[in-house]
Amino acid sequence: MSGAPVGVFDSGVGGLTVARAILDQLPHEPLVYLGDTGRAPYGPRPIAEVRRYALECLDRLVDEGVKLLVIACNTASAACLRDARERYSVPVVEVIMPATRRAVAATRSGRVGVIGTVATIGSRAYDDAFTAAAGVDLTGVACPAFVDFVERGITSGRQLLGLTEAYLAPLQEADVDTVILGCTHYPLLTGVIGLVMGEGVTLVSSAEETAKDTYRVLARDGLFRDPDLPPPSHRFLTTGDPTLFTRVGRRFLGPELVQVSAVASGEPSLPVPSPPPATRTSTAAVWTARPAADQDSSQQSPVVPR
Repeated sequence: MSGAPVGVFDSGVGGLTVARAILDQLPHEPLVYLGDTGRAPYGPRPIAEVRRYALECLDRLVDEGVKLLVIACNTASAACLRDARERYSVPVVEVIMPATRRAVAATRSGRVGVIGTVATIGSRAYDDAFTAAAGVDLTGVACPAFVDFVERGITSGRQLLGLTEAYLAPLQEADVDTVILGCTHYPLLTGVIGLVMGEGVTLVSSAEETAKDTYRVLARDGLFRDPDLPPPSHRFLTTGDPTLFTRVGRRFLGPELVQVSAVASGEPSLPVPSPPPATRTSTAAVWTARPAADQDSSQQSPVVPR
């Protein structure tokens, strides 16, 4: 089992930010990556549908013989984490708690923002994750068009800048000093997000912390691959267009993304709506959490990966 690959799943190419961090921290481990680009984006879909699609993809990775599953998608983590940990005999690592821990350590003022898909923000998964963090005020903003920009390989330009200014206005008004990139696509937009938020705001990506959790679980369960074996090979699977996946994915992984194979999915992707106009009137769904100390501790999410 220790020679088996690590399975990484995302709705598209964004989870490659997590895969990149895992490869950097665990260079002797083989990966199997599955991006469900044929049914992306997940963000506008009902949570029950996301749960079904995510479990189908995780089933596929388990059939590939992986020794550990990484749900490298905030929307899917919010939708199916508990189900996945009950369903599979292999450990499951996710991205929400790692980002939460990093943000708690980074904030100086206790005012934290999180940006993500409509489904992630609407699930209040980060609200639950911050329950144990006393004195943190959390403001969440949904940024539904960001994933489409990244999937199309667009990470700069006037349209994206204007849209980002509109999306992030509530976080500026809340005077946050830390922003969680609550979607694994968003690290490719750190340039424009950082420009809009300013140098005094820390941007938190879950990729590095999720890779650390992966390392800890492999160590805990004695699942490290023998480093004296030949260098590992990696497999990349997509339910969408392999050519497009390769073109965009190489911005995350570079030449290590050698070959991408197409696999079947059950249903086509949703049509992506046109981005909203870039105005200072907020086009995003916004919620503000109570300070964590005032919340019901029975809703606290687990902090130790299983």
